[in-house]
Amino acid sequence: MLLAAPAWADAPPTLSSARTAAEAGLVDIRQLVPDIAEDIKYAGSDNFVGAPVDGYRAPKCLLLRPAAEALARVEHELRAEHRRLQLYDCYRPARAVAHFVRWAGDLSDQRTKAAHYPLLDKSALLGDYIAPVSGHSRGGTVDLTLMQCDAHGAHCTPLDMGTDFDYFGTLANTDSPEATPAQHANRALLRAAMERGGFRNYAMEWWHYTLTPEPSPRVIYDVPVE
Repeated sequence: MLLAAPAWADAPPTLSSARTAAEAGLVDIRQLVPDIAEDIKYAGSDNFVGAPVDGYRAPKCLLLRPAAEALARVEHELRAEHRRLQLYDCYRPARAVAHFVRWAGDLSDQRTKAAHYPLLDKSALLGDYIAPVSGHSRGGTVDLTLMQCDAHGAHCTPLDMGTDFDYFGTLANTDSPEATPAQHANRALLRAAMERGGFRNYAMEWWHYTLTPEPSPRVIYDVPVE
């Protein structure tokens, strides 16, 4: 559930030789929206791995410039409605995805089961939910939620989406029949805002959006987030 279907069907992605974010054309979203809300999960231990993930040296949201600019437009439009985005993950280094695969293969590590996959056996995660290539590594995908703010645009609170970020299970599916009407309405608000900005949702995850067309559909990157 961490990975959308690849943009190509007949060829594997090419790994970029870029060694830095600048070489890859990745920009920090805070260069465009300095006060955007971020909770970059893989830079810390509050994630399904239970530890900082390889490649995340700082809690930053990096994206290829077209995706960053599109996301900034979504944020600015939402602020007119007293709403804001909160970002969980953006560009994801290929080495981070490899870390996920290693974690999924270690069936003895069950530390995060209660929070992230309470209804599944960990052995079911590799393949169905975690694969060796992630669309996030292409630099045009974001994981995020929607916050409601007060009339002054302050004191923003995340809306109830039915699950936390990176919940492994069908309740995380955007149109899951298990979600309540209020949760569906909140997911619809997020989807409408993101679609207006040119992003498409991955149906398995209410939080996962990719810019369409992708800026780099056949190239993945492995530069660190720093």
